[in-house]
Amino acid sequence: MKMKDTKEAVILTLKNTKRKMPRVPARLRERALSMLQGEMRTAVVASAINCNVRIVRRPRQRYRETGRTADCPRSGRPRVTTPAQDRYIRTSHLRDRYSMATTTARVTPGMHNPAISAQAVRNRLREAGLRACRPVVRQVLTRHYRQQCHLLAQTHHRWTRQDWQKVLFTDDSWFCLTRGDGLICVYHRRNEHYTEVCTLQWDRFGGGGPSWSGAVSQHHRTELVVIAGNLNAVHYREDILLPHLVPFLQAHPDMTLQHDNATSHNAHSVCDFPQDKNVLVLPWPAKSPDLNPIKHVWDLLDWRVRARAIPPRNVQELAGALVEEWGNISQQELANLVQSMRRRCTAIINAAGGQILTVTFDPPFVQGHIIQFLLVTCLWNLFSLCLSCCILCSYKYLHMLSLLKINTVDSEDVSFFLQ
Repeated sequence: MKMKDTKEAVILTLKNTKRKMPRVPARLRERALSMLQGEMRTAVVASAINCNVRIVRRPRQRYRETGRTADCPRSGRPRVTTPAQDRYIRTSHLRDRYSMATTTARVTPGMHNPAISAQAVRNRLREAGLRACRPVVRQVLTRHYRQQCHLLAQTHHRWTRQDWQKVLFTDDSWFCLTRGDGLICVYHRRNEHYTEVCTLQWDRFGGGGPSWSGAVSQHHRTELVVIAGNLNAVHYREDILLPHLVPFLQAHPDMTLQHDNATSHNAHSVCDFPQDKNVLVLPWPAKSPDLNPIKHVWDLLDWRVRARAIPPRNVQELAGALVEEWGNISQQELANLVQSMRRRCTAIINAAGGQILTVTFDPPFVQGHIIQFLLVTCLWNLFSLCLSCCILCSYKYLHMLSLLKINTVDSEDVSFFLQ
């Protein structure tokens, strides 16, 4: 009995350690077939291409049956789901976009097993063009908010660039020292999850940082104003409107003020203040960040600060970096965002006041590389065209000289030269 167990163990070990013969490339199969057609023996051909005799015989037999040396198409592993189950998986995930693949696999029986795997569900969804991605986070839009956004877009979608360049877009934003939104990847070995170099340390509230207020238009921008504490109506009127926005708008009487429907902006003391100062205010719906181009300016400013070689380490350095990068933003970038208002209004109308894909912009260094690439491409094409013309003219000139030298210039040669 012991001898039998030992023999079975040896056989199992041999099966596990058995290697598959490497596949012969197509060029070697064609070479072997040509050698066999040249009346060479099978053993000699096998020795020439360094393979087994059976590997040489199979391509010859396949060539006699199919007329080619390539492998026949294989059906592959049979699918564990039927076409009806594939349609059910696709339809169920289209109805419930947040349904998990494990839940669908648990309730879907397979053809050979009691249940299919979650990876099989993902494969079917991938075949249907559905992939699991991070959802886009947006504000809750009720029917009233949708109607207000749609009404604003319909009212102003015929405005030209000259009309939008007379609008001063204002907003306030909060910047913090650290960010832990889960979008950063780290490479680590096994069991290195909690090592210090592989752990992202960040404060629950971002490490602190004040709020900032600013305003931009197509040709102008105001300075950044720091907001100390909570922004209420009195603070907004006395520290932002009166010393910064109102003097700027009075110096440019053709411009219109735009601010959102925050609580500090809708107070009676704030609503009456611009009218007393003869400042026009653009009506703006609530919960419409996709329409305001200054939101993208905040994103660009945050990106510039975090892309610095030496990131800010405290609130004072963060404030200095924000002011410096605010001045480094080119006016052309601000103008491009303001000029996108017509496209934003059209997108809001097409979405019936719902969420839209807001316009994006490339970082400055990306734009510079694109411009350089286009310039180099145009110059290279121009150089290639000039070089081709020079070569063609030189060839015709040398051909004409050779004809004149041997005094055999006929009408056909002259016509060729004149072409």
